[in-house]
Formats: sequence, C-alpha cells, structure tokens
Amino acid sequence: MAELDTSSKGGGKHKGKGKKSKKMSTRVDLTPMVDLGFLLVTFFMLTTTFSKPQTMEVKWPSKNDKTDKPKDAPAVKQSASFNVILGPNSKIYYYSGMFSKTEKPELKVTDYSSEGIRRLLLAEKKQRGDELFVFIKALDDANYKNIVDLLDEINITSIKTSSVFLVDVTEDEKQFIKDSNL
Repeated sequence: MAELDTSSKGGGKHKGKGKKSKKMSTRVDLTPMVDLGFLLVTFFMLTTTFSKPQTMEVKWPSKNDKTDKPKDAPAVKQSASFNVILGPNSKIYYYSGMFSKTEKPELKVTDYSSEGIRRLLLAEKKQRGDELFVFIKALDDANYKNIVDLLDEINITSIKTSSVFLVDVTEDEKQFIKDSNL
C-alpha cells in the first residue's frame, strides 16, 4: 500500500523566523498491482478459446492392388467435369468435359486474380450446381503455392470439397498443352 515517510533528514535549525516544515515523501508499493496483473493474465489465458486451425479435406483415391484404377472413384458425367491444369509462370489451363484423343476440348488460359479463376469457378458452379467435379492437375514445373492458391479459391467459391480431386496429368494432356501454344 502507500506509506508516508516522516523521518526528518537534515531538517535542522535554520536561521530565520521560524521552523521549516518537514517534507513528507510518498512511496507506493506496487506488489499487489503486479499480483493482480498476473491473476488477470492467468484468468484470460485459461478462459480464452483459441481458434482451431481450419483445414480443407481433400480425398485421395486409394489404389487397388491388382489394377491402377482407384477403387473408390466416383461416377462423373462428362458434362459435370471441370479440369484445371496448373502450369509454369502461374498459368492456369482449363477445359470443361473429359479429354480424349478423338475429341479434344477447347483449352483456355487464365490466372489467379479474382477476375481469373475465381470468376470461372463461380460460373461453373452456377451452371452445374452440385454436380460440378473439379479435377486439379499440376504440370512438373508448377509451384506448390499455385495448388494452395487454387484450393483457397475453391474454398472461397464454396465448392464442395468432396467434389475436388487432385489427379495426375496424362501424357496426352501434356502434348495437347504443348500443341496449343497458349
């Protein structure tokens, strides 16, 4: 608490008309304030709920021992698939439908801006609704950051994560990208 120092230090007799009054100094003991601070810190640390890290679940198909076909692959309509191929220099190649050697879809290029892939994902979601399946494929010279950015855009556009798949790029698709000169 606070205490007053009333001891006289050098306050002897002065020449002159009267006695000089004693100066009193105050000293505040801050020990209880420190205790209160630690109690408050402890209280708030114990009662605060920390935010849990949010993760996006991506399902990887498990492979069957006898064949290379995944055993839990969903049945996908050709009209419901949207293929995104991540390329070098932050390019995104995309096409709708399934790829085949006989019938090649129209390949287009976009970027990671809000007017790029986000607008496309929103348009595909609006057009196909819950039937939309997004296939993410990455070329060898694509960045890991690009995959994370694309997953963030998918999360922002509220596409169901159960309809997002990470798959390998086929050799035919690699050749298709080289031939398109985009």
